[in-house]
Amino acid sequence: MIKNNEAQARIKINNRLEESGWRFESNKDRKANIQLEAGVKFSELGNDFENAETHDKRRGAIDFLLLDKDGSALVVVEAKKESIDPLSAKEQARNYARNVKARFIILSNGNIHYFWDTQYGNPETILRFPTQGSLSQYKTYIPNPTELSNSSVDENYIIESQMPAYSRDPAFQDENQRTTFLRNNSLKQMRTYQVQAIKSLQEAARNGNSRFLFEMATGTGKTLVSAAVIKLFLKSGNAQRILFLVDRLELEEQAHKAFKTSLGKDFTTMIYKNNRDSWRNAQIVVSTIQTFLAGDKYKKEFSPTDFELVISDEAHRSIGGNSRAVFEYFVGYKIGLTATPKDYLKGCDSENADVEKEFERRQLLDTYKTFGCASGEPTFRFSLLDGVPKYLVNPIVVDARTEITTQLLSDEGYAVHTTTEEGETVEERFNARHFERKFFNKETNIAMCKAFLDNGLCDPTAKDYGIDLFGKSIVFCVSQSHAARITNILNKLAFEKWPTQYGKSDFAVQVTSHVQSAQQMTSNFSNNTLGGKVKHPEAYTSSKTRVCVTVGMMTTGYDCPDILNLALMKPIFSPSEFVQIKGRGTRKHLFEYLDYLSNETYSKNKEHFKFFDFFAACEYFEKKFLYDEKITLPQIKNISEELDEAGTGDVFIDEEGNKIFKGKINLDSADAIKSINEIFIGKEGMRIDREGFKKAVEEDVLGNADLKNLWDNGDIAGAEEYTKKHIFEKPKHFLNLDKIRKAFHIDRRISIKEFLLVAFGEQDNFKMKDDLLESEWLKFQSINAIDIENYTTVKNFFKAYIVDEEVREIIKNNTPAQFNFCPTFGFNEYQKLNGFKKIVPTYIKDYVSLNTFMN
Repeated sequence: MIKNNEAQARIKINNRLEESGWRFESNKDRKANIQLEAGVKFSELGNDFENAETHDKRRGAIDFLLLDKDGSALVVVEAKKESIDPLSAKEQARNYARNVKARFIILSNGNIHYFWDTQYGNPETILRFPTQGSLSQYKTYIPNPTELSNSSVDENYIIESQMPAYSRDPAFQDENQRTTFLRNNSLKQMRTYQVQAIKSLQEAARNGNSRFLFEMATGTGKTLVSAAVIKLFLKSGNAQRILFLVDRLELEEQAHKAFKTSLGKDFTTMIYKNNRDSWRNAQIVVSTIQTFLAGDKYKKEFSPTDFELVISDEAHRSIGGNSRAVFEYFVGYKIGLTATPKDYLKGCDSENADVEKEFERRQLLDTYKTFGCASGEPTFRFSLLDGVPKYLVNPIVVDARTEITTQLLSDEGYAVHTTTEEGETVEERFNARHFERKFFNKETNIAMCKAFLDNGLCDPTAKDYGIDLFGKSIVFCVSQSHAARITNILNKLAFEKWPTQYGKSDFAVQVTSHVQSAQQMTSNFSNNTLGGKVKHPEAYTSSKTRVCVTVGMMTTGYDCPDILNLALMKPIFSPSEFVQIKGRGTRKHLFEYLDYLSNETYSKNKEHFKFFDFFAACEYFEKKFLYDEKITLPQIKNISEELDEAGTGDVFIDEEGNKIFKGKINLDSADAIKSINEIFIGKEGMRIDREGFKKAVEEDVLGNADLKNLWDNGDIAGAEEYTKKHIFEKPKHFLNLDKIRKAFHIDRRISIKEFLLVAFGEQDNFKMKDDLLESEWLKFQSINAIDIENYTTVKNFFKAYIVDEEVREIIKNNTPAQFNFCPTFGFNEYQKLNGFKKIVPTYIKDYVSLNTFMN
């Protein structure tokens, strides 16, 4: 039985070798490149693997020695029987390889295979044996982690590749001209945090890591960071060829274009599917996961050693499910990019594996583990809160609800009564999840589209010329059929609203997978050529088509910075999907127009975008979504796939005995907008943006043993100093007092000590300005007797003196008449203060920190 087991293993290994082009015997065209132990020929061996195994053990010989093209030793293959873990032969194989001067080892039991580069790293699992050609190239690759870690990277790292002589140009040397110089030459200068991302990777590599994860908010330049990473690996010799994987076709072209722009003078970039015969000539190969998966192309056309670095864009999506097989197929360094933090999903009941939230939780946690971040901390993190307002913009949320959607969002839902053929009246209640899945209503869709067009932002440049040009927009729908209906309604309404501009049904375009050339449409929309160019203002670079209507194609990684309106015409309960969709609008943009008559250039910055929310998703994630509690999620019955698109309301009984309509119901009911409210999102961001940051605060402070030890021992000053030096402004979270204020909605300044008091639980929460003022007043009142008649006046003066610099200046300059013009405290009140005119300012100077009350 054992001998048979050994024989089976050898047969499988022989097959694997031959599949990868290795030859046991020579022919007229090619020499044999597999050498068996001395004295044994393949032609003589036949199927007598049992004797070969016994012979190997007796002689201590190499099972298989794979040879390079010049006949030199290249790979030692150590074979074990199927019941033995091949890793157990690691040291034995190392000795063999050392004796024959072979750099590489393959350990295999026929089912499990490991590839090991003995000069660097550990054995890695492989699905296919590397080819001779791939290993011959790989042999010239000598990883150098020291060079990787110590290479100098600054904000001009990419510019050096684009324009090597940039630093000698007078326009670059002049700080007043530098910004214009960079823009005119399309030079990509890295931002401070992008440089820090690279330095974080270098530090992780210095510590022996070979897998890295960048968690960066949409619009913060992950592709530019990727270009810098690619250059770093190629220039330092830590990679010879790099694979950049995306999960959508439009991102494939987008990445290819970006790398050519950034690195084209130094390295060659190719899209694999367009260069299947010549991709080996490129240093950077871009592909979708789907291309590699189709027909197991990644196993049939690639060797595990073809790429020394694999980068996965939108990693939480592109390595999910069987896509991970592609990612793990190749040996070497691995990098993941994601805009979706895992912290949204930290409180989920793992028993409900088929529920949206649990699926996302697993998906994201798996992403962290895949990239060596099982602790939950990425190699580098830069959140939306970090980016606003310097690099990103926040939305103006437009919460709009129709009569019907208001009922759908209520606890009771929307009731529909239908009479069956038997004359029985059946009631079914719908909620937001059922919209366009179990029922549809034309008037509801019309009402949403009207609200969208009537309240959306217009292009600021065109507006200056008196032209009503609707801002470029993306509308997200429930399904492809819903997208088709919304597109048609928008085009009809646009024709009514702007008849001279939109008479060819090209104001809105459906961009979904069923639409021919949909992928190209996304690129054209970003490049401002979709539907042609606008006619007014003359020669203005912007798409004639103003709205793309989609379902999910444009949710992740899509780069179109001049988007001014987003619309959720569907309910969303997935936090990561919500963040991704919202991220389509957060990028900054400079709207520019050259007036050919005056030869003047007009420009305006994008200051915000409108986020139309027709199903209260923002309210859900702000108030209802349970970020921290472990909850039991309800089972969601997805009936939509079973329903007939044009159903007329037939009734059937479900498993629980409830009467349900079979088929999608056309309500055919009147509907109109019931309420519409605009909510300006400030620098503090939305709650969904703050949640991950709060978790970071807890981890940085409570998880730091040194800081906790200082605090527990009563060394408050030491703890404050330690926080300042070792916690704040560090790459992990870039934590600082200002971010803490935003995250916790604090309307005044706070101190490090106060922050630590709250963090360590010695103070329940941060006091708002009014609460703190009241607290200071009570202290003052406890040591100063105030008669009841003047109590209110003195109290008002006390608080006004603290918060209003104008009041303090009037007292300081002894110009009380100015109180006649002071909105905070009046002259008549001042006259009633009597002795407190001096007592209050003196007390505040001695006992109250005014800095604490500043915004």
